[in-house]
Amino acid sequence: MEAVVVLLLMVLRISNGVETSCDGRQDKTQCYGALGGTLVLQLMDKVPESLPFIWSKSKGTILNRIGNRPVINVLSTRSEFISHNGTLRMSSLSRTDGGEYTLEIFNEDGEMTASQTQQLNIQAPVSTVRLTSECLSQGEKRMSCSSVGDSPQYSWTLDGDTLTDDQLLSGNNETNEIILKQTVSGRLVCLVRNHVSEASVTEMISTCGE
Repeated sequence: MEAVVVLLLMVLRISNGVETSCDGRQDKTQCYGALGGTLVLQLMDKVPESLPFIWSKSKGTILNRIGNRPVINVLSTRSEFISHNGTLRMSSLSRTDGGEYTLEIFNEDGEMTASQTQQLNIQAPVSTVRLTSECLSQGEKRMSCSSVGDSPQYSWTLDGDTLTDDQLLSGNNETNEIILKQTVSGRLVCLVRNHVSEASVTEMISTCGE
């Protein structure tokens, strides 16, 4: 049977400039950043000028303040720490930025008063969504949705509504490949997303043989 590939792509929030945010004030927070993009990480509330702290990864210090001295930022060429709201803005994210980070806060006597970790996961944004259709021998239609990007999750709608079992011969609303029953037609959308982005592709489908 003839297969048709559709590359009618509507991309939402996809570019090297994808910006994500994360509240890292709770211990063991999971954060996500887009490869090549920017992360805005809330590390603390407003930081008093005399509050000593260290933010590190794998025992390598990234942010450090001792006493009333200015914050030392090892990544100052692509990041900025904003003391008045306790946030770090990190740009040009790479795979090597992923991993576990530790924030340690001290009192004036040098005693640690708090410690918390953040796990940063870097994902490539979803892009290049492709939709392939194929008419089968009994008039059913196989639809396959594929994309580039890390950990894609799929969902389908027909004329704005989630696909139902009455319309599906096989697959479900969360698989990247489905087989539609012979009578199904309309505006089919495959939406692909991960933690940092989403994109969709649309095709007006008719019954096989039309």
